[in-house]
Amino acid sequence: MDLKTQFEQAAADSKTLTEKPGNDVLLQLYSLYKQGSSGDVNSDPPSNPFDFVGKAKYDAWAALKGKSAEAAMQEYIDLVKKLKG
Repeated sequence: MDLKTQFEQAAADSKTLTEKPGNDVLLQLYSLYKQGSSGDVNSDPPSNPFDFVGKAKYDAWAALKGKSAEAAMQEYIDLVKKLKG
């Protein structure tokens, strides 16, 4: 199975986890998924200073700038496997 297929399968598996991960893990999943599927952050940060969730998501994704899509995909796959137990 190639990396892209494994990545897509991990994305599907992440929606069926038996326990909801904590916020830190959710941010990690989000940022790795975005980096693996879209590359470096390609939008402006949220303009609303009270959009704490949007800012946290933006910052988590921006922190991965420069990481290759392949590396992000593999880390995402590994994290989902770990969460599945």
